[in-house]
Amino acid sequence: MSLSTAQPALLVLADGTAYRGWSFGADATVVGEVVFNTGMTGYQEVLTDPSYCGQIVTFTYPELGNTGVNLEDEESSRPQIRGAIARNVSSRPSNWRCSQSLQDYLKQYDIPGIYGIDTRALTRKIRTVGAINGGISTTILDQAELLEQVQDAPSMDGLNLVQEVTTREVYEWSEATDSVWEFSPTVKPANGEMWTVVALDFGIKRNILRRLASYGCRVIVVPADTSPEEILKYNPDGIFLSNGPGDPAAVTEGIATAKALLKSDKPVFGICMGHQILGLSLGAETFKLKFGHRGLNHPAGLTQQVEITSQNHGFAIDPDSLVPEVEITHLNLNDRTVAGLKHKTLPLFSVQYHPEASPGPHDADYLFDRFVQSMRDNQKVASSK
Repeated sequence: MSLSTAQPALLVLADGTAYRGWSFGADATVVGEVVFNTGMTGYQEVLTDPSYCGQIVTFTYPELGNTGVNLEDEESSRPQIRGAIARNVSSRPSNWRCSQSLQDYLKQYDIPGIYGIDTRALTRKIRTVGAINGGISTTILDQAELLEQVQDAPSMDGLNLVQEVTTREVYEWSEATDSVWEFSPTVKPANGEMWTVVALDFGIKRNILRRLASYGCRVIVVPADTSPEEILKYNPDGIFLSNGPGDPAAVTEGIATAKALLKSDKPVFGICMGHQILGLSLGAETFKLKFGHRGLNHPAGLTQQVEITSQNHGFAIDPDSLVPEVEITHLNLNDRTVAGLKHKTLPLFSVQYHPEASPGPHDADYLFDRFVQSMRDNQKVASSK
């Protein structure tokens, strides 16, 4: 972007560290938790992932906006981040699918961004001190004044953001992954079978819904505060616990709902926050990671097989708090934190990462097939009684 016409912008962290750069996006002031994402692609999916609600995202890849944005790649109805931080931003996107520039897209939703700062130094800072609150402003360029707003903001630890992103109404999702993008040879449902899945929406991504539909699931998406009784009225074959933002331990209503649903003996599959909610409902505890896992190439596994996974989370399950009936199926192989669980006797399992891989690799797509197989097996058990 041309610096001759650029508007100044300021980034201030809660410890007083300041970075001066240039504005892209809206003229505004925002405060949130500053985190970094190491992916080299998929910035639009990151912007629209509800799990980033309340956060200002630093993109470590040095170029942003080169391919613009388009409606097909949105993971929700609008950008969910508070603000964006980049090294350089393209003002002339070039891609045959592009319908709008990144700058205009952010302006449309009143989201500010700052570019022209040393994102390598900022990332090293976050890795050293941990994810930290910060503020971006194009309207407040006085460091002390912006710092005062930042220091008044609540910590992500203990913050429940689910009600900001959950659906307000029940809806049904039937759109599968477009055939142009389909990548799994095993995606065809057997004998035209259809499985009714109730998805508890803590901040669900559209491509998770598409993958469930691709594997033959009729998905009924319900608000996060839906009661267990209402969920079971749909007579689901399985229950899905979605991804979402904030501190999972603060989502007490969701934990209580999940705990009550365990008594139904229905298969349960959790992703990201859904993984943490499932763990908490089984008596485990969670803790805040220093700077989280946000990127497209995190190795996860346990024995013999490693999956390269897409991840976006700032909390993890404490392995020492797991009850004997629950076993660890995957670890994040970078730091050995819990990345997957399953119950030894009940049809319950979850993963900390994003197997729908939007963006990211497709190594973990088999987990949707595993969920369908769990529902299939549970139906056979139920019919034999």
